[in-house]
Amino acid sequence: MVRRRHPPERAPAAEEDNGRVSTSRSTRTDGRPTLEKVAARAGVGRGTVSRVINGSTQVSPAAKAAVEQAIAELGYVPNLAARSLVTRRTDAVALVVSESEERLFGEPFFAGIVRGISSALVDTPLQLWLAMAQSAAERERVERHLTPQHVDGVMLLSLHDADPLPGLVEQRGLPLVLGGRPARLTRPGVAAGRFVDVDNAGGARRAVEHLYSAGRRVIATIAGPQDMGAGLARLDGYHEARVGHGLLNEPDLIAYGDFSYDSGKTAMKLLLSRRPDIDAVFIAADLMAAGALRALRDSGRHVPDDVAVVGFDDTSVARQTEPALTTVHQPIEEMGKAMARMLVAHISEQIPPDSSAVLDTTLVIRESA
Repeated sequence: MVRRRHPPERAPAAEEDNGRVSTSRSTRTDGRPTLEKVAARAGVGRGTVSRVINGSTQVSPAAKAAVEQAIAELGYVPNLAARSLVTRRTDAVALVVSESEERLFGEPFFAGIVRGISSALVDTPLQLWLAMAQSAAERERVERHLTPQHVDGVMLLSLHDADPLPGLVEQRGLPLVLGGRPARLTRPGVAAGRFVDVDNAGGARRAVEHLYSAGRRVIATIAGPQDMGAGLARLDGYHEARVGHGLLNEPDLIAYGDFSYDSGKTAMKLLLSRRPDIDAVFIAADLMAAGALRALRDSGRHVPDDVAVVGFDDTSVARQTEPALTTVHQPIEEMGKAMARMLVAHISEQIPPDSSAVLDTTLVIRESA
């Protein structure tokens, strides 16, 4: 006897309604809310429901309200997978931070950036995907995920100059916003202007000018990494202030850290060993300044009587040090908001791809200087 072979079952297909997506009526079970049930409850046509779900403006306010009420009452959830086939949108964006988990969740700067981004995305359909990209395994996972099939756009933060991620993201055609000006704006494959930053050089210059105005003359600095835009710019501001006072470069007054507490402590010890006559120090991050304060205390120096100290960031750390830290305020949450808004505008093609934003900084005077 010949056994008849049945054709294989096909996966349910998404239907389009005037370019919009709905789920085929044949793919639903009786117990699950369907597009047709929403339409019946709202007293409108199926196409009207589809237009409301997809954000069309070609719907009257009364019909929109009726559909939204029916959706809420029935608990209807659109088929997002089917919708993405037509819209070619994932409704997800990525923030990739090139730091360890310890620093991402432990340092106030990163928390402020994430808060700002999240608040700017509240009124959009976009979901935020957060990832770290420091270890080889993390970078491999991140690189696999940063494709148009997974996200609509990417924000990159805490980049070092040799990082290949910006070029990779642009090669894949994804809208990209950098948190911080790149250290090398001419890096191949990266649009120089697509960033949000603060006035790092201006803030550093004001900090050093404040120390000079207070009568300090042997002013050192603990600079950040020189393969990062913020590290370079803050050191530039220090040099600009010295040049303005007719002073030559003195390499023994410069030490380097990586924006961490421990690096600030180590760098301060090095400076004191080179130049015991230091009477002030500008430090390119509050966490490094906290470490430097510890080193000064261990050496028997009193702040600000013996050595005045100015930091940069104005995070919660600056209010918790002893003495409280004079520092350059950068609007961290506003930076996060600006990054998210710029990315949303790029995704919707509302602004040119080479747009940039540089936010102002201000000096906050406290006890350390």
